[in-house]
Amino acid sequence: MNNDRKKRVEKLAYKYEQLSEEKVFKDPVHRYVHVRDRVIWDLIATPEFQRLRRIKQLGTTNLTFHGAEHSRFNHSLGVYEIVRRIIENFKERPEWDNEERLLCLCAALLHDLGHGPFSHSFEKVFKLDHEFFTQQIIVGDTKVNRILEKVEPGFARKVADVIAKTYEDKLVVSLISSQIDADRMDYLQRDAFYTGVSYGHFDMERILRVMRPMEDQVVIKSTGMHAVEDYIMSRYQMYWQVYFHPVTRSAEVILSKIFLRAKHLYQEQRYKFKLEPTHFISLFEGKVSLEDYLKLDESIVQYYFQLWQEEDDEVLRDLCERFMNRRLFKYVEFNPNSQYRDLVELTELFKEAGIDPKYYLEVDSSSDLPYDFYRPGEEEERLPIHLLMPDGSLKELSRESDIVEAISGKRRTDHKLYFPLDKLKALTDNRIKRQIMEILYGQGESIYVD
Repeated sequence: MNNDRKKRVEKLAYKYEQLSEEKVFKDPVHRYVHVRDRVIWDLIATPEFQRLRRIKQLGTTNLTFHGAEHSRFNHSLGVYEIVRRIIENFKERPEWDNEERLLCLCAALLHDLGHGPFSHSFEKVFKLDHEFFTQQIIVGDTKVNRILEKVEPGFARKVADVIAKTYEDKLVVSLISSQIDADRMDYLQRDAFYTGVSYGHFDMERILRVMRPMEDQVVIKSTGMHAVEDYIMSRYQMYWQVYFHPVTRSAEVILSKIFLRAKHLYQEQRYKFKLEPTHFISLFEGKVSLEDYLKLDESIVQYYFQLWQEEDDEVLRDLCERFMNRRLFKYVEFNPNSQYRDLVELTELFKEAGIDPKYYLEVDSSSDLPYDFYRPGEEEERLPIHLLMPDGSLKELSRESDIVEAISGKRRTDHKLYFPLDKLKALTDNRIKRQIMEILYGQGESIYVD
């Protein structure tokens, strides 16, 4: 046998290789995560995947719900397990091509590979995109890439295309990215479990049983409509009660301001840090390599925050101390459209008081957060949920469900104004203090008397 043929046979063998004994991960949401494929087992062991243990799934939410300490590693295994179960149910159906099985499992496992520390704030300040880095890790010079290419040449590109939603088989894409995909089904239940709330629970087993593969998407048998209604309601409640929680958003605001201040000091003031921020330099300079990116995780970021509490720069020092010790900004309801004059006045009063509004005054809107509601048919939205009717026709979920119709398509936005109440209370100029409090609370001086 010549060498080329031998290599092809070895790769083919690797693609279908099973472990001698099934491996299981104990999981609080799915009970067990089952692994039989050698490829999946090898991917889990890579440094790029193990890094996800050091990236929290919910960023700063643990400062509101103290149990929310779970990682992207947990979640990625959960998404893999759901896809594995879906495929198990699909394998006898003529619409399903079982040759796509391993591709789906790999895409499910690796879909969050590119998340950085404190994803949203981090990405926003440094103008990064975790999906871009996910694809870069998969197709770049990494152990993940070498394992995927060992399956067959070009397999890594296929996995990246599924995650990018550009893969030709839309049915495969819909398992990972649709309005009722494995990603959402895992994080809703997992986040509910770790935050200790009841909203995120729904009958996933029932949904998996009524899922049906079609040419370009997964559909739901009409008999399973009520289980899907429950899922949509869970999603709605989780967004407003957990993901959009104003206290979590306060921590996010402070986090963003820390990154902004450190970046400003480095770029604009050529500030001399007591310890050179080695891990941040490529970010500050806007030249982030894949190698640099993979070195970043939340333990690294928090190490710098710990150090920066001792910095000479007052703003950076104060913001880091607030974040590390959970001294968060307070908030009031605020509509930037109708209250823009108040915002202008507050900005000037903060400057007069010697409090930099760039770092200590922020309007935050829930519409800016990286979660979406069920909005069928809107541009750039994921495929809506379709019900498979007894006569074989398809109907969009909100057309059949009064419950879903009542909450779908609604662009509800929640605006909050965040500020450091302790700094305002400490002001010695009573005129400025009174004016600020009047705008914020409409009650003048009385509001800040303890």
